[in-house]
Amino acid sequence: MIPPNWRYAWNNSADPLVVRAHGLADAVTRPSVTVSRPAGRGPVLAYGGLPHGLTHVLPFLEQRRGAGADRSRHRTTWAELADGRAARDADLLAVGVPSRARPLRPPRHCLLLPFRINLSVPVGGDPAAVLQRLSRKARQQHVRELRSRSRTLQVATSEADFDSFYDGMHLPTMQNRHRDDARSEERESARICLFRRGVLFYLCESDRRVAGMLCRLEGRTLVVRLAGVEAGGEEPYRSGTYMAMYVLILQWAAERGLTRVDLSGCEPFLSKGIFQFKRKMHPVVALPDNHFREKNLVLRVLRDTEEVRDLLTANPVLTTGTGQGLEAVYFHDQDRPARLDLRWECPGVSSHRTVDLDEFLVGLPRSPHGNLTGHPVLP
Repeated sequence: MIPPNWRYAWNNSADPLVVRAHGLADAVTRPSVTVSRPAGRGPVLAYGGLPHGLTHVLPFLEQRRGAGADRSRHRTTWAELADGRAARDADLLAVGVPSRARPLRPPRHCLLLPFRINLSVPVGGDPAAVLQRLSRKARQQHVRELRSRSRTLQVATSEADFDSFYDGMHLPTMQNRHRDDARSEERESARICLFRRGVLFYLCESDRRVAGMLCRLEGRTLVVRLAGVEAGGEEPYRSGTYMAMYVLILQWAAERGLTRVDLSGCEPFLSKGIFQFKRKMHPVVALPDNHFREKNLVLRVLRDTEEVRDLLTANPVLTTGTGQGLEAVYFHDQDRPARLDLRWECPGVSSHRTVDLDEFLVGLPRSPHGNLTGHPVLP
C-alpha cells in the first residue's frame, strides 16, 4: 500500500523531481477515449488522452450540457486523437495532452487551453487590506453580517475536531454539491497530509460552528484544500458564509506574516461557479505549480450543431493566448450573444476576445440537432 504522504506528494507536489516523474509517466500513457451521449437533446461529448480529464474535464462538460450521460470507452492512439478520428460520432472532443506534445498552433476548429488553472491571493502584513480586494457590495455585506451573525474564526486542533469536520461538513457538502462526481482527499490522507501539516478553521456564528476549511501550510503559503458547511446545507451559500470564511482566513494569514493564500484551482472555463465566486477576491490566475502545469487541453469541435453552439456560447474559456498571461475567449453568433456577464478580469488574465461561431466553425458538417438526426462519418 502506498503511504498517504507519498500519494499526496505525487498528486500535488511542485517538487521538480515529482513533476518530471509525472511527465515521464504521461509520455508512456496509452490513450483511450470516452464518449458521452446525452439522455435527451445535447451534443455528444468525448474526452481522450491523459486520464486526469475523466475526473476534471468530462464531468464538468457533462454537467453544463445536462440531460444525463451514457458513456462508452475504447482504446485509441495519439494520432487519432490529434485529428479527431478517435471519436467519429462525437460533436465536441477534449484531449488532455502533455505540454511537450501540444500543437504549436491550434488546428482549425480547435482551442488550446491550460489543463487547469490556479487561483491565489497575495497577502501582506495588513489584514485590513484584504477587504479592499472585494467589491464594495461584497465588502459591505461581509462587514454587516460579521456583526449581525456574530461571526468569528476558530482554529481547531484535536483529532475529534478533524473527524467532526470531515464527516459532518466536508463529506456531506461534497455529496450534496457534486453527487456522483464528488472527489476529495481520502480521510487518512487528509488527516496526515493536511490536518497534521496545516490548520483546520471553523467559522462560528454566535459560537456555533457552521462551516470549516482544512488548509495545508507550505512555507509561507497557506493552501486551501477541503471545505464544507454544517450538514452540507444550501443556506450558507445564500448568506455569504463561504465568503466570510475566506476573508477571515486571508486576514489570519496576513496577521501571521504569510505571503500567499492558495485558493486551489479549477477547469479553465469562466462558467465554472467556483471561478466566478473566487474571482470576487481578485486572485492571481496562473498555471498550477504541480504536474498540471505540464499539461494542456485541446478543445476540438467536430460537428457544427445548434447544441454545440449553445454549449460553446454558454461556457467561455481561458486559453494560453499569444502573449503573456491567459486570454479569455467568448463565442457568439447572430442568435447567441457573447456571455460577457461571465467576467474575466483578474491578474494573470491579460485580455479577452470574442469569436464569431460562423467563422470559427466554417467548413464543418452542419446539422440542426446532431445527436438526434444522425452523424455524417468523418473522413
